[in-house]
Amino acid sequence: MENLAGHTGNYFVTTRWSLICRAGAEQISESDERRALEELCRTYWYPLYFYVRRRGYDSHQAQDLTQSFFEQLIERNSFTIADRERGLFRTFLLSALNNFLANERAYSLAKKRGGGAEVFSIDAATAEDRFQHEPYTEETAERAFEKRWIETLLTTVLDRLAAECAAVGQLDRFEALKIYLVEDRNAGSFVEMARQLKTTEASVKGVVRRLRSRYRQLIREEISHTVTNPEKVDSELRHLISIF
Repeated sequence: MENLAGHTGNYFVTTRWSLICRAGAEQISESDERRALEELCRTYWYPLYFYVRRRGYDSHQAQDLTQSFFEQLIERNSFTIADRERGLFRTFLLSALNNFLANERAYSLAKKRGGGAEVFSIDAATAEDRFQHEPYTEETAERAFEKRWIETLLTTVLDRLAAECAAVGQLDRFEALKIYLVEDRNAGSFVEMARQLKTTEASVKGVVRRLRSRYRQLIREEISHTVTNPEKVDSELRHLISIF
C-alpha cells in the first residue's frame, strides 16, 4: 500500500471504539454503545471465525463459539472497561475471545440454561466456504488472524468506495479501475485502460488519482474506528501494512 500518513480529520470524534471505551465515563447512552460495538462485530466477525477454526475446532463448533462469543460481548456486556482500554479493538477482541474459549464449557452450559439471544446471525455456509478457500499456511493462528483482519478492513473500504461511486453513477468505472488500488504492479497501462473505457489516458490518470486519495482516506477512517485516539492510527496502520 502507498504512504497513508496524513491528517486524521474530524471523523475521529465519532469513531466506534473510542465511543465504546468512553462509555460509563461520559454521557454516552447504552444504546449508542451497543450499536457501535455491534457494528464493529458485524464487520470483523470473519477473522474471529477463522481464528477459532485454526485453533482446531470444526465448522459447527466454530460457528457456535463465534456466535456465542458475540452474544456475550454485545448482549451481556460482560467485558470490563479496563479490558477495553488496551487501546486496539483488534487486540481486545482476540484477548476476549481467548478468555472465552478457555471457559467455553461454562459459557455453553449457561447458554443451554436459556441465555444467548442472537444479536446477529453469522452465515455459516459463507464462513466455512471462505475458510475452505483459504491458502494453506504454517503461520500461527494469531498471525493468520491479523492477516484476515487487514483483508477484512480493506474489503470494507473497497465496499464503501464502491457505494460512493455507485451513488454518483460511476460504479462501472470504479469496477474497471479498482485494480489500480489493490494490484498496482499488475494493473496494466493507463493507455490500455483508456482504450477500454473509450476515454483519454489523462482522464484515467485523474480518476485513479482521486480514487487513490479517497481510498487512503477511508483506510485511515476505518482504522480510526478500531483505536481509542487519533495518535494510535499511524502506529496501527504501520503494523497492518507490515502484515499485509
